[in-house]
Amino acid sequence: MTKIAVIKTGGKQYKVKEGDSLKIEKLKKEVGGKVNFDTLLIADEAGKDVNIGDPSLGDKVKAEILENGKGKKVTVVKYKNKTRYLRTRGHRQEYSKIRIDKIG
Repeated sequence: MTKIAVIKTGGKQYKVKEGDSLKIEKLKKEVGGKVNFDTLLIADEAGKDVNIGDPSLGDKVKAEILENGKGKKVTVVKYKNKTRYLRTRGHRQEYSKIRIDKIG
């Protein structure tokens, strides 16, 4: 039976299972490093056994960092009509790709 957990990192919440890999906000760890996440909820796949944290269950989800990188470039343009004002900026969000090793 597979466990499902909801973790919180980088101001966002993610629904994960063991073996999942996902991109999250960049963590200050090296590639290959281990990370523990605050767990908000743990449930089995059938939904019968559910543990809800108040506000969290503690460090119960362990993960490994697979890679650190930057996402695609997002272009932001400011423009004001009839005043010859145009400003273009770009932004690339940094991320960490992780793999969930163990829940609980």
